[in-house]
Amino acid sequence: MDYIADIILGLGAFGAGIYCLILSRRLKRFNNLQDGMGGAVAVLSAQVDDMTKSLNQAQSAAGHSASVLTELTERAEVSARKLELMMASLHDLPDPSFSAPESVPDPTTDEVGFTSSRHANSPLFLSNRIVEAAE
Repeated sequence: MDYIADIILGLGAFGAGIYCLILSRRLKRFNNLQDGMGGAVAVLSAQVDDMTKSLNQAQSAAGHSASVLTELTERAEVSARKLELMMASLHDLPDPSFSAPESVPDPTTDEVGFTSSRHANSPLFLSNRIVEAAE
C-alpha cells in the first residue's frame, strides 16, 4: 500500500511539473514583445503616452483660445458701448427730412454780401471768407 501511495504521489508530482512547464511556455509567448500580448501592451502604453501629450496640448490651446476669446468679447462690449453712445448722440441731430423755412439766408453769402468759400455741407470751423471786389 505504501508503494502504491508513493507511485501516485510521484505521478502527481510529475504531472504538476509538466503543467508548470506548459504554463511557463505559454507565459513566455504571452509576454513576447513582437507577437504576443506583451507587444500589444507595449503599443497600447505608447499610445496612452501619446494621447496624454495630445490632451495636455489641447488643454493649453483651449486655455489660450479662451483667453483670446475673453479679450475679444471685452473689446466687442467696449465697442458696443461706444456705438450705443454714438447712436444716442445722433438723436440730438435735426431730422434731415424736415424742411427748413424759406427765410433762411444762403449760407455761402453773409449779410454784407461777402461770398464764403465754404460749401453748404462743410463744417463751420473750416470756412474761409474770400472778399470779392464789387463791380
